[in-house]
Amino acid sequence: MPRKRNVRTDSDNGADSTKAPGKFNKTKETRKEPKASKNAGSSKTSFFDNWTILAIIMSLIAGWMHGVHISTMFEKDRHFSHLSSLERDLTFRTEMGLYYSYYKTVAEAPTLVDGVTMIVKDNVTEFPTVINTLKRFNLYPELILGVAYRLFDGFTKANKIKTMDCWTINRGDLPPIASCEGIGDQHYFYITSVFFLNGIMLTVYFLYAWYLAGKSLWGAIITVAFVFFNHGECTRVMWTPPLRESYAMPFLILELFLVTHMLKTHRPSRQHGIWIGLAAFSFMLPWQFAQFALLTQTAAVYGIYLLEFIGSYKMKILLHAQIGALAANFVFQFGNEMLLTSFYASSILVVLAVVMLESRIDRILRNFFVRVFVKVLIWGFGTLFLKKAIAAALFIADDAHIWDILRSKFSDFNNFHTMLYTCAKEFDFIEMSTIFGLVKTMLIPTNVVVCFLVAFKCLQYEYNIYKATKACEGNTSSDEDNNSDAKVITAKSKKRQSVDTEEDKAFRTKPHAEIVYNILQMFAFTFMAVMIMRLKLFMTPIMCVVSAIIANRQILNVARSKFISFLIVLLAMSCVQGWQNLSKQWNIMGEFENYPHEQLIDYINQNLPQEAVFAGAMPTMASIKLSCNRAIVNHPHYEDAGLRERTKKVYSMYSRRPVDVVHRTILEMGVTHFILENSWCVRKTRDGCQMPEIWDLEDVEYRGQTPACAHVREKPGPYFSEVYKNQVYTVLKLNPPPI
Repeated sequence: MPRKRNVRTDSDNGADSTKAPGKFNKTKETRKEPKASKNAGSSKTSFFDNWTILAIIMSLIAGWMHGVHISTMFEKDRHFSHLSSLERDLTFRTEMGLYYSYYKTVAEAPTLVDGVTMIVKDNVTEFPTVINTLKRFNLYPELILGVAYRLFDGFTKANKIKTMDCWTINRGDLPPIASCEGIGDQHYFYITSVFFLNGIMLTVYFLYAWYLAGKSLWGAIITVAFVFFNHGECTRVMWTPPLRESYAMPFLILELFLVTHMLKTHRPSRQHGIWIGLAAFSFMLPWQFAQFALLTQTAAVYGIYLLEFIGSYKMKILLHAQIGALAANFVFQFGNEMLLTSFYASSILVVLAVVMLESRIDRILRNFFVRVFVKVLIWGFGTLFLKKAIAAALFIADDAHIWDILRSKFSDFNNFHTMLYTCAKEFDFIEMSTIFGLVKTMLIPTNVVVCFLVAFKCLQYEYNIYKATKACEGNTSSDEDNNSDAKVITAKSKKRQSVDTEEDKAFRTKPHAEIVYNILQMFAFTFMAVMIMRLKLFMTPIMCVVSAIIANRQILNVARSKFISFLIVLLAMSCVQGWQNLSKQWNIMGEFENYPHEQLIDYINQNLPQEAVFAGAMPTMASIKLSCNRAIVNHPHYEDAGLRERTKKVYSMYSRRPVDVVHRTILEMGVTHFILENSWCVRKTRDGCQMPEIWDLEDVEYRGQTPACAHVREKPGPYFSEVYKNQVYTVLKLNPPPI
């Protein structure tokens, strides 16, 4: 029942595309300092011309529109403004509830020191183990927002500033509840901050695309249009605000933008590296998975380095920035060993070694293709070996499940942990419906055209270099035949030019290096998305950005009238399906209601002791931690090896093992109450994904027997006592083992 209230700078573009680089351009005249001109200083101030100011204004408007869009969708999906505080807690399921609970802890603690202590020395999340949740769960966003809320709340109350309105909500057949709306409410303060950050993200999108398109507003408009037309494939912040990606993705887009600017700049300074490092640090701090995205960035920039689009100088700037960001995160995350044992850390070190040994390797390997092949092998095998060596030395196996997941996708290998992942839709291969949807909005076709155009431009440049080289060699040979003195001059010139080439090798930059990088980055993110559908949240945004290249006049050099007509037609074709996608989002009208879950939380809060320790399904445990503040032994953050083993023990309730064995296993963990959900015993997403079937992979000897959960549901005793039951949940108290 519906609820009602009662009451361009061209110098940055690198080498000249019309001239061959290296010794063939190095004449005596080109070594002279350029003469001063009347407009010599204009390039320093031209960045803020009228068109740039217009681009900034338009980017801010785009960011505001996106913030309004996602906040409106969030409200319409849940009717969040009409929910009680408990119901708002319950909307944050699985990991979301776990993360939000720490924000709530900091915000509601008697003092700020108490709040920080409670999350740094936490014995509630993995009872009885004391863990540092800042180290384990990347909780700096919750810490920062918790502190900000305390300061905001204290200031507004001290100055008697009204920050929210409260009502009584009539829920029809259910009991009435109190509800508050406004930034002064804890929940609204939290989600408003998330939506504000993701609004700014589209501002960065706009400027990033504008810059990549050669400072063309058309490119930025195309990118923003594609983001909105494919919004459901670009982000899920409107459905899941507390997830780590909601805080990390805006900083990834910023970091990609800064790397693009560094690659386009002819001779970037250390300042470029500092900004890249800060953005990479801000990307890594909230999200444990960020290291994998940055690994692909190292690979993409290493790729254009091997193809000689950039020299070692720019490669070193990126590597030093990444090392700095990694080291800073290691410190801020209290020595998180997973950062040191990651493929990302090993990759940085191997690439840095290759770059430092560049001159020696190039002297040994004269052939370009052999040189590239060998350097790729060094990177691949070196990264793998170094990662394994560091992990073995530190005895860390927290990311071993990633190998198992990839192995399960290409073989018949499966175990308990991989099945929990791969049985979930989001960890399967990307769906064809996603691909078809991106084709219908013209996003994939646009990127295909961009790739062909850029490939043509790069091949054309290389062919021009080849022709210039042959022409120069022919002229030199003819001069030497006609004049013996020319031989001496040529020999001296070649010697001098070879020295110059060694000096300038580190600073080489081919045209469109930054564009090629973005395309390689897109390929890397696309590969990730094909393997794991959830990672399309990397692929689709970078596709939207790369699509802006279609408006770059250096890439698509046609008559202006044809150019504009083509872009208008492209946007019109995209709009056909894109508008339908937007309409579906705008037409979503929902209202959150989960009364059985609410009943469970109320029962625990009112009837069970504060010392009770709970076990059960991971999503439910997050709610117990958030809304009951009771100790739990397992939770949804499945990236830790120890937690995976804990959850496996808890989930033995859904195996076919004897009840006494299950009881003993759970009792040894210190559990006093088990929350049994009937659906977990029988639900099935696809063949082989029912919980007892998953356990059959581990417990071959028990195959064919009745699951323990079915036994306990029918007859709890003597090992369990039923203390509460509704249509979804059964609370079982663990009895002492019978004599």
